Amino acid sequence: MWLPLKIAVRYLFSKKSHTAVNAISWVAVCGAAVSAMAMVCVLSVYNGFNQLITSLYSDIDPQVEITPLSGKTLDTSSPAVDSLRFIDGVTAVVPVVSDNALAVGQGGQTPVTVKGVPDYYASVSGIGNTLLDGYLAFNDSSALYTVLGVGVANVIKVGSGFSVPVELYAPRRMARVNMLNPSSSFNRAELYCTGVFSVSQPEYDDKFVYVPISVARTLFDYTTEATSVELRLDDTADMERVKSEAAALLGGGFAVKDLFEQQAEAFSMMKIEKWITFAILVFVMMIAAFNIAASVSMLIIDKRPNVRTFYSLGADGTLISRVFLAEGFLVAAAGTVTGVAAGLILSSVQEHFGLLSMGDSFIVEAYPVKVMWGDVAAVAAATLAIGFAAAWYPVHYLSRRKLKEWSLNNH
Repeated sequence: MWLPLKIAVRYLFSKKSHTAVNAISWVAVCGAAVSAMAMVCVLSVYNGFNQLITSLYSDIDPQVEITPLSGKTLDTSSPAVDSLRFIDGVTAVVPVVSDNALAVGQGGQTPVTVKGVPDYYASVSGIGNTLLDGYLAFNDSSALYTVLGVGVANVIKVGSGFSVPVELYAPRRMARVNMLNPSSSFNRAELYCTGVFSVSQPEYDDKFVYVPISVARTLFDYTTEATSVELRLDDTADMERVKSEAAALLGGGFAVKDLFEQQAEAFSMMKIEKWITFAILVFVMMIAAFNIAASVSMLIIDKRPNVRTFYSLGADGTLISRVFLAEGFLVAAAGTVTGVAAGLILSSVQEHFGLLSMGDSFIVEAYPVKVMWGDVAAVAAATLAIGFAAAWYPVHYLSRRKLKEWSLNNH
């Protein structure tokens, strides 16, 4: 073992001549441990929420979405769009017609985003996992059906199984407004609600209405057009390869986005919040690191007789400084290891047993947790770096001067 480290290990665990020095050393270890534990737990909770939000979005957003860069629609009958289904890993190519309309029910009306989807949409989408009531169906031999966001359903006072239909109104794209008969300037569709969904995101719950794509095309005066095309992939598909192949087949003029790119603003905000919180906790760790500086300073003073002995044995100032620097690093390392281990244990307990509850009003009962080893490495690196810097300061500015003075007095 490196000689300064060996001496530092002995100093860390040996009894000091003053009880206060022992206390300060272990307070420094505890301070580093608590800071590291807090950082691991908080970052793991952020990861858990990120995973939860991702799962909610993945139930309602496509894995890959293709939209035109200019204009509002693309032609689904074109050979380029038809060739998308031959990409390896693509299990379904889903045309979608989406636009704004007015929904009217028995209790009110509200502007909505109508999303027209094919009949087989339930088999290639996760929206069925979000249903609060009813079932997912769009038509049968007797009627056409719709699935409403929970916010829309609450406003227009229509729910699953209601005998009152949902009326959708949209202005005719190619017609002028007839002031004598304004109602003739609107297309109208009438559907019955079979289900109500919720993903706990207002932009979906308060706006989205799912209808058959045939109804949406009639409502918005489309034929074979679609406002977007969604790709569903199998579990082994390479997302980046599929995106690049789709972009190559379609040529320019189309945006090909995965789930994270579709919700870039939301995920970027979550990432920024996570690392701002990490920076705040690092600042707290810097305050706790003053205990490490105090511990090393007190140890230097406490070990003054030993320093004289080292000089008598031929040690120089550099070796003795390294002893105390290693001592400070050991304090930081002991706190880091203890804190990271405690953080991992607490995160694991929360993940499996959900001890910390969020109440019944949220979509999950307990705080979600996901440990990412990259975050653990970042916490360990930050704690060790701050601890080393805290130990370096007293060694550099105190021990160099005092050691020289003590060495002269010794001779």
